[in-house]
Amino acid sequence: MLSHTLDENIDQLEALFVDCGDVVKRKFPIGENKDIWIYVTYIDMLVSRDTLENHVIDQLMLFLWQTPPKAEDLRRDPLAAIRDGGIATADINEARDVTGMANAMLSGDTVLMAQGSDYAVTIGTRMWPNRGVNSTETEVVVQGAKDAFTETFRFNTALIRRRIKDTRLKIKQMSVGVRSQTSVALMYISDLCRPQVLNEALSRIQAIDIDAVLDVGYLEQLTSDDWKSVFPLAQITERPDRASAAILEGRIAVVVDTSPFVMIIPATLNTFFQASDDYYQNWQIMSFTRLLRYIAGVLSVILPGLYLAIATYHPAMIPMMLLFKMSGARQFVPFPALVEILLMDLAFELLREAGIRLPGPVGNAIGVVGGLIIGQSAVEAGLVSPIVLIIVALTGICGFAVPQYSLVSGFRLCKYVILFLSSILGLLGFWIGALMILIHLVSLKGYGFPYMFPFIAGDINNYSDNKDTLFRPPLFTMKKRPIFANPNSGDRIHTPKKQED
Repeated sequence: MLSHTLDENIDQLEALFVDCGDVVKRKFPIGENKDIWIYVTYIDMLVSRDTLENHVIDQLMLFLWQTPPKAEDLRRDPLAAIRDGGIATADINEARDVTGMANAMLSGDTVLMAQGSDYAVTIGTRMWPNRGVNSTETEVVVQGAKDAFTETFRFNTALIRRRIKDTRLKIKQMSVGVRSQTSVALMYISDLCRPQVLNEALSRIQAIDIDAVLDVGYLEQLTSDDWKSVFPLAQITERPDRASAAILEGRIAVVVDTSPFVMIIPATLNTFFQASDDYYQNWQIMSFTRLLRYIAGVLSVILPGLYLAIATYHPAMIPMMLLFKMSGARQFVPFPALVEILLMDLAFELLREAGIRLPGPVGNAIGVVGGLIIGQSAVEAGLVSPIVLIIVALTGICGFAVPQYSLVSGFRLCKYVILFLSSILGLLGFWIGALMILIHLVSLKGYGFPYMFPFIAGDINNYSDNKDTLFRPPLFTMKKRPIFANPNSGDRIHTPKKQED
C-alpha cells in the first residue's frame, strides 16, 4: 500500500525499475508556497507524446500556474484537486499500491503521485509502436475486405467493433502471463453466445500459469481439448470480417495483445473449409468451389498412399495401357516405390519450408523454380518416375486449396500414416489408415461440440447445419443460426426474400 509520504512512494516505485533507462520521471513543487511536491513518471515510447504533452503536461502547468487550486484543497488531497481541474483527458484511474502503478506504466499509462495522497493517478496515454492496419497475407480473398488484424490490441478490438455496432457485443478482458501480463480479450455477443461455452473458455484461460503469452498460438495449445491430436480444435484468423461473422454465429473471438491473429472457438472440421468470400459471391460458383476444397482436402491425405497401394500390390486395377506406361517409366528407377515417393515428398516439403522462411520475392522464386528444376532433374536422372512427380505435385496443390493452414498441417502428417500402412498391407493398409483417421476425427470434441458436426449428430440442430457444408446455399435460406449459437437466440434472417422462378 502507498503512504502519504511522496518520497517513500517514489522509492518503492523506483526500486522496481532499477537500471531501466527508458523510464522518464520528473518531480516538481506546486502551490503558492511551492511546498507540495508532485511526481510524474512514464516509460518512453509506450506513451503518446502528443497526448502526454498537450493534454497532460501543458494542461497541468496552465492549471497550476494560471488558476491554481485553493490551498486548503491541496492540503486535504492534492491529487484530487489536480485530477479534477488539471488533466484534460477522460481516461483516468487510481492505483493504491506500487504493483498497480508498475502495471499501469508497463501498459503505457502515465503515473502521477503527490505529497499527502496515499494513492496514485494513472492517466491513459498508451501509444505502442505499431505497423498500422495492413492487408491480409495468409487469407487472401478475391472479393471482400482487405484489412487484417495487427499487433496492437485495441486496433483489433476496434476492427471488430466497427463491423458489429451492437451494445450486446461484450469484451471480457484479463491479463495472462506472470511476467508478460499480456492483455487477452474474449469478444462475444451476450444473447448469442452459449453461457456454458463462455464459462468454459474463461476458466481455461484463467487457469493458465505461464511466464509469458507472446502469441495467440500459446492459448490455442494451452486450452485445447486434446493436445495429442494433429488437427486444430480452434480457428486462427487474421481477417476481422471472418472473426465478426463467427461472433454473429454465437462463437467467441479471443484477441491477444501483440498477436496479429485472433482465435475463434469453438470450431468444427466444417468451419475450416469455409472461406470469407464464400458469402460475398454467388452461391452457385461458391458451392462448386467449396466442393472442390473438400475433394482437395481428401486427396491431399490419401493420394500418395492410394497410388502406392495400387501400383505395388494391386496393379491389375490399373488399365493395361497406363500400366505399361508406368512400368516403362519405373524400370530404371533404383528405389522402391515408397522410397521414391518419400524422396519427392520430403523435397517438396523442404522447398515449401524454405519458401516460407526466405523473403517474399526470393521465397516465391525458390518455390516455383526449385520445384521445376529438382523435379525435372530427378526424373532425368532416373531417381523418380514421372507419375510419382505428378502424384506428389498434385498432393501439394490439393493442400494449398484448403483455406486453413493449420488444418493442412494435420493433413500432411496423416498422409504419412496412410502411406506407410499402404506400403505394408496394400489396399487393406490404406483402408485401415483411413479408418483410423476417421475414428480419430469422430472422437474429437471442442468445447462440447463434435468435431465432425454436422456430418455426425446433425439432428441436434434439426439438420439445419447440413445446408452450409459441402455446398453453400443461398443466403435467404440460411435462416437459423449454427449450432454454436444460443438456442433461444432466434433466427438471423427474419424477412426472407422470396425467389421467383
